[in-house]
Amino acid sequence: GYNSTLHANFGQDGSFAGTETSGGNSDANGFGDFMFAVPTGYLAMCSANMVKPAIGPDSGSQADNYFDITLYTGNGGDKTISGFNFQPDWVWSKSRSLAHNHHIHDSSRGVEQRLTINNTDQEASDGALKTFTSDGYTFDTAGAANTNNETYVNWVWHANAGTTTTNDASSTGVGTIDSVYQVNTKAGFSIVLYTGTGSAGTIAHGLGAVPKWYFIKRRSNTGHTEVYHAENTSAPATDHLRLSATDATGDDAQYFNDTDPTSTVFSIGDHVNVNASANTYVAYVFAEVEGYSKFGSYTGNGAADGPFVFTGFKPAWVMIKNTARGADWRINDTTRQPFNDTGGHLLLANSNSAEITNEYDIDFLSNGFKLRSGDVYENGNGEAHIYMAFAEAPFKYSNAH
Repeated sequence: GYNSTLHANFGQDGSFAGTETSGGNSDANGFGDFMFAVPTGYLAMCSANMVKPAIGPDSGSQADNYFDITLYTGNGGDKTISGFNFQPDWVWSKSRSLAHNHHIHDSSRGVEQRLTINNTDQEASDGALKTFTSDGYTFDTAGAANTNNETYVNWVWHANAGTTTTNDASSTGVGTIDSVYQVNTKAGFSIVLYTGTGSAGTIAHGLGAVPKWYFIKRRSNTGHTEVYHAENTSAPATDHLRLSATDATGDDAQYFNDTDPTSTVFSIGDHVNVNASANTYVAYVFAEVEGYSKFGSYTGNGAADGPFVFTGFKPAWVMIKNTARGADWRINDTTRQPFNDTGGHLLLANSNSAEITNEYDIDFLSNGFKLRSGDVYENGNGEAHIYMAFAEAPFKYSNAH
């Protein structure tokens, strides 16, 4: 039958809402207002006391020095996309208004070399991207990236401005299969080219950190886009997912040889989608970077008031997959959804379908995202989901969306 009011101070108010006389004490970093001297090793709870991330406003480079998103309308002729704070090395292009495939281009494979990751097609040499520049690229008249008056989104990553490293496995002792990789260790991103041997082996990636997410696409023949994710079940190397399909998690050692990646190599089995003899492949390999990228998992609750997923930064791009059932890979980003509760703009990585609008599924928050739909694709009750996210800004510097 009694009511009590509690005033707590985490450094913001040493007077406890005017109930005491503040002692005027601050922490060792000079922050906060405390009644008593702050014990050694303890700090005020504030963003100024958060660890400075490697990528952020006070670190010499921002998230948009390594990843960015652009929207444009096609013109049916040559189309130059520019203004990035880096040379694009991996371009993922998708029409929003038309049912066109997801096309990817990278500066390791070279211009005009096009792969479609939502199906089993092999690499084509008639791609739409004709030049890479220091801050962009140019598309030609190819309709999948530049149909007149149609709308597009491009997701763009920076690796090493096209400069690659060749790893001769027998000489270096790193891996068992030769590779050519283009790596950005600060952003945790590597583009790896290799030729299959038909026998299980290991491949150098150059990251100097353990990858959490990568996918492999066969170039010289048809094949699904095979995905490794470090939180896809408790034994992720025994399992695989397909970015080009809706399949639930499958258990098969032929893909990743039941062997987790290390800070120097990732493992492949002998399945033709990842390692057919004399076939060529590309792998896009990511390690987590605090405040910039996160590749995690969560369990859905099936409610519109869904789980909050902490990433440690304000996301700019999130892709989600329910791994417990057949489900689409759903992509949201803050460029197409600049405000929360604005209807949503979904694209499906496994499908050529046009953008799905007015399906509001997630809130973008200053330190993560929150599910806002009971849809089983993002929030199946009691079901496992994985996600891949890249930052707009680290939590230390971010604002709510």
